[in-house]
Amino acid sequence: MTKKVWFQAGIGLLLTLLIIKYFMEIKHIFYPIAVILSAIFTPLLIGGVLFYITEPLQRFLEKKKFPRWSSILSIFLLLIGLVAIFVSYVWPLIATQLNNFLAALPGFIDEVTKWSKYVVNQREHLPEQVQKSIDGAINGIKDYALSTSKFVLDVISKVVAWAFVLILIPFFFGYMLKDHEKFAPRIYNLFTGSRREWVKKTIADVNEVLRSYIQGQLLISFLLALMMFIGYLIIGLDYALLLVIFAFFMNIIPFIGPWIAFIPALVIGFLDSPIQALWVCVVTLVAQQIDGNLITPNVMGKTLDIHPLTVITIILAAGNIAGFLGILLGVPFYAVMKAIIKNIYARRLEIRKAVTKEI
Repeated sequence: MTKKVWFQAGIGLLLTLLIIKYFMEIKHIFYPIAVILSAIFTPLLIGGVLFYITEPLQRFLEKKKFPRWSSILSIFLLLIGLVAIFVSYVWPLIATQLNNFLAALPGFIDEVTKWSKYVVNQREHLPEQVQKSIDGAINGIKDYALSTSKFVLDVISKVVAWAFVLILIPFFFGYMLKDHEKFAPRIYNLFTGSRREWVKKTIADVNEVLRSYIQGQLLISFLLALMMFIGYLIIGLDYALLLVIFAFFMNIIPFIGPWIAFIPALVIGFLDSPIQALWVCVVTLVAQQIDGNLITPNVMGKTLDIHPLTVITIILAAGNIAGFLGILLGVPFYAVMKAIIKNIYARRLEIRKAVTKEI
C-alpha cells in the first residue's frame, strides 16, 4: 500500500500541512527574512517582467552582432526614450483629463447619489429578494469606497518605500539581461545523469510558461486597450485616455479584468446619456469579440492550456487569499506549478517503465 500514488500523495499533503502549521507557530523567528524577501519581491517581480518583455529585442540585437553590453545599453536607452516620450507628450494629456475628472467628480457624485436615492425609494415596490440584493450592493459600494480610501492613504504613506523599489528595479533588470543564461545551469548542474536532464527540462518549461504568459498577456492587453481607445474616440466618450490606461492594467487579469475595466466606462457613459452608455457596450462587445476570436487564440494559442473556468476559480481564490496581488499572480503561479507537476508525473512514468523493463 505504501507504494500507491494516492497513499504517497496523502502523506505528502499531511506533511505539508504539518510544516505549515508549525511554521505559523514559529513565524516570528523568520520575521527578518520575511522583511528582506518582501523588500526585494516587488523590484524582482517588475525587473522580471521587464526582462521577459525586452528579451526578444535583446536576442534580435545579438543576432545582429551586438555585444552583450551594447544590447543592454540599447535596451536601457530605448526604455528611457519611451519614458521621456510618455512624460513629454502623454502625461500632459493624462493630467488634463485627470484634472477635468476631479473637477467633475462632485457632479458625478451628485448624479450617483440622486440615482441611488431613486432606487432606494423605489425598492419598497420590488420583491424582497431584489431589495436584499440592492441593500447588499449599496453596502458593497460603501465598503469599497472605505477600502479604496484606506488604500490611497496606505499608498501615500509608502512613497519612500516605492522610491527605494524604483532604485532597485534597474539593478535586477540589468543583472537579468546580463546573466540570464547562467541562472538555469547553476541549478541543474547540481545534479547528474537523468535527474540533471529532468531538472533542465523542468526549468526550460517553467521559463517558457512565464515568457509566453507575460509577453502574450501584455500584448493582448495592449491591443485590447488600443481597440477600446479607438472606439471611445469614435463615440466621443469623456476621459477616454484615463479609461484606456485603467483598462490596460485591468486587461492583464485574464477574463475578469476586461469586465472590471468596462464598469467605469459604462458609468461615465451613462452619466452622459443612456445612448452613450449603449455605445460603450457596443465598443466593449466588439473589442471583446475581436480579442476572443482573433487576438488571444493567435497570441497565446494553447501554450498555457488552462480552461477558462479554472482561470476564474484561480482568480477568485487567489484574490481572497492575497488580494489584488493574488489576482495578478494567481494564474501564472498556477501555470508554473502545472508545468512542474507535469514534469514530475512524466519523470515518475519514466522511472516506472525503467523498473518494469528491469523486472
